[in-house]
Amino acid sequence: MEVTQGVPFSSFGLSEATIRAVARKNYQISTPVQAGCIPPMLAGRDVIAKAPTGTGKTMAFGIPIIERIDASAETVQAVILAPTRELAIQITDEMREIAVYHDGVRLVCLYGGQPIGRQIEALRRKPQIVVATPGRLSDHMKRRTVRLDAVKTVVLDEADRMLDMGFIADVTRILDKIPSRENLGMFSATISREVMDISWIYQRDPEEITVQATRENKPDILQYRIELPSEQKVDAIARIITREGYDRVICFCNTKGSTERLNKFLQLRGLDAKCIHGDIPQRKREEIMQQFRAGKLRVFVATDVAARGIDVDDVDAVFNFEVPEENEYYVHRIGRTGRAKKHGVAYTLLSDFPSRMRLDTIARNTRSQIIPATVDETGAVTPLERK
Repeated sequence: MEVTQGVPFSSFGLSEATIRAVARKNYQISTPVQAGCIPPMLAGRDVIAKAPTGTGKTMAFGIPIIERIDASAETVQAVILAPTRELAIQITDEMREIAVYHDGVRLVCLYGGQPIGRQIEALRRKPQIVVATPGRLSDHMKRRTVRLDAVKTVVLDEADRMLDMGFIADVTRILDKIPSRENLGMFSATISREVMDISWIYQRDPEEITVQATRENKPDILQYRIELPSEQKVDAIARIITREGYDRVICFCNTKGSTERLNKFLQLRGLDAKCIHGDIPQRKREEIMQQFRAGKLRVFVATDVAARGIDVDDVDAVFNFEVPEENEYYVHRIGRTGRAKKHGVAYTLLSDFPSRMRLDTIARNTRSQIIPATVDETGAVTPLERK
């Protein structure tokens, strides 16, 4: 079923506590993916939903989960799996906002990189909802620090990404250990063969929801490609940020080393920049991510680990310091800007033939209009005339 319109939240028959929480977030009308997924999930049906990034998928599964929780019970009743710790934290934060007026509803977030003892202590407080990365949840299951025998609902968020990252064995092991499961929700930007395989094995007559990228939900992003020598790339980024007065920017690199170098060079040019990658301790990563979300950090430099793990509606611009290796990474990178119906801009910097060829392939396969442009000494970006 393709869904193109939202509906009033009041039409779902939600509890007063949930309606109050939604109103507190200043929402009256749902997004299309919420309109398609909330009714069947409230009814306990399986759902497989394909929708573009940034269309409100967390509330699409979060509202039905919280509505169905028995707050008086001290058993885990819902499990939400996410591919990255950043996304797991983000989901937990949004779920807590939905549950704010539901007395007795408790959540725990489980992910690698955080001391397991702290998580065991949180599990002793008898949460009804567990948000987790597959690897860390598997660890807790092996340690018998979490029991899933009373779980009714399981959600796989960013299912395609999770399976691409090699979590399929953990995911299937977890699903196999939940005999009481009543419904499974799978949410994904793309429906890959692996996603369909999981659906075929574990879902029963699922409600299929599709939300196409339309003018209403497709990000409004102006995309530029700028060719210049590699030694000029850092200066170009710094000048554009300064000239345009951008307050919140993400710069993407392909490697940890590039991330560290770009971050240091931007700091040397007087910009408030910090970076995250896989070698940075988890606590520090969370601190930097929170600073960026709160608007206290101007430039956020990252590898693709953060492409799906940060949900900020007012990123002014995205810079691709290096062209991503995968077409899909490009889409997720630039999708950090132009959200919530705001205008965004993405700049990709090119300094050699292979990167130009790769961007040509990305533009063709993603049907992106990437405008050739130049940048001058003042940071002014000028589109080139097409021949």
